[in-house]
Amino acid sequence: MAKFEIYTDKGGEFRFRLKANNGQPILASEGYKAKSSCTNGIESVRKNSADDSKFERLEAKNGKFYFNLKATNGQTIGASQMYTSKKGMENGIASVRKNASKAVVLELFETA
Repeated sequence: MAKFEIYTDKGGEFRFRLKANNGQPILASEGYKAKSSCTNGIESVRKNSADDSKFERLEAKNGKFYFNLKATNGQTIGASQMYTSKKGMENGIASVRKNASKAVVLELFETA
């Protein structure tokens, strides 16, 4: 089952990560000061992931590929892991598009 995990980072900020059915992380957020802002970020992922044009496809200096999911205002909502190929990156985008709308939200209590 796909899931959003909300957790607190070492700096005390709230973050979320979207994990696919196989448990692999496919999107990670920035830090938020308030948990309500973090949950709003999750709702923004659900909304914006349906629109392929919201995915910014990028290549790092080391030749690996990654993507950012952007909100309507152009702000980055979440970033992917690094992929060794464009195909892998596109598979990651497809996974976010497939999983975000129906993923459950879990709150983790440990600091990650």
